[in-house]
Amino acid sequence: MKIGILSRSAEIYSTRRMVEAAQQRGHEVQVINHLLCYMNITSHRPSVHYGGHELKGFDAIIPRIGASVTFYGTAVVRQFEMMGVYSVNESVAISRSRDKLRSSQLLSRKGIGLPVTGFAHSTKATDDLIKMVGGAPLIVKLLEGTQGKGVILAETNKAAESTIEAFRALKTRFLIQEFVKEAGGADIRCLVVGGKVVAAMLRQAKEGEFRSNLHRGGSSSRIKITPEERSTAVRSAKIMGLGVAGVDLLRSNHGPLVMEVNSSPGLEGIEGATKLDVAGMIIEHIEANARPGNTRTKGDG
Repeated sequence: MKIGILSRSAEIYSTRRMVEAAQQRGHEVQVINHLLCYMNITSHRPSVHYGGHELKGFDAIIPRIGASVTFYGTAVVRQFEMMGVYSVNESVAISRSRDKLRSSQLLSRKGIGLPVTGFAHSTKATDDLIKMVGGAPLIVKLLEGTQGKGVILAETNKAAESTIEAFRALKTRFLIQEFVKEAGGADIRCLVVGGKVVAAMLRQAKEGEFRSNLHRGGSSSRIKITPEERSTAVRSAKIMGLGVAGVDLLRSNHGPLVMEVNSSPGLEGIEGATKLDVAGMIIEHIEANARPGNTRTKGDG
């Protein structure tokens, strides 16, 4: 099987591990910098070109699209879909999961537990918006943020008002959410592959920090999740339409709450914490599902 990994660097841990896992199983693998791809958008023979050559003969692609280049990255994925190439995560699903507002609305509609979330355009209802999520402390979160960037803890109502005013002055889009105090600065990352949780780790924020992201100095350890947490993670990935997803959960007094569904979850932290071959499981999922034209979106959306 010929597999393309859409990644900006072959040296990134997750990319390197998937190359190793695919080669160990006898597959041909090519790492493709999606930002250097260019496309021939034609009705009869759509194609993707790279480094002066047309990319041909791929059975599957693994998109590793960074949040800052979602628009162009998903356009490349969509082009491969138009060519009938199987994508482990489809273009529409990636776009859906990257929009924090859209994904929260979709999860809410299906009854998935979420932190109480507020969103508004007008500055005239800030007081009521803050009250709606239970008041301070609360979280102010940029819609385009990733790895804990653009996430602020406002500890007082005054601080929340000031942060909201500053974000609005910058004409940026953001959500506000209740601060789940009982989580104690910890969350659970569930790695879902093909509709199953294959690995889970507890991420704990360092002292004095509320964000548990490993990029921000958090620590990780293997954890046994509850059946309800497992079901919530699997359902969340399915609602987003993702074959591979990192689902981040908070343990609250009223059950698991989904913080985020990530379409390009990093493998270093979870493989290190669990000692599991997650990259190999992703390749096995591709082996079971990669068939010409086996995409739901067919490049549309």
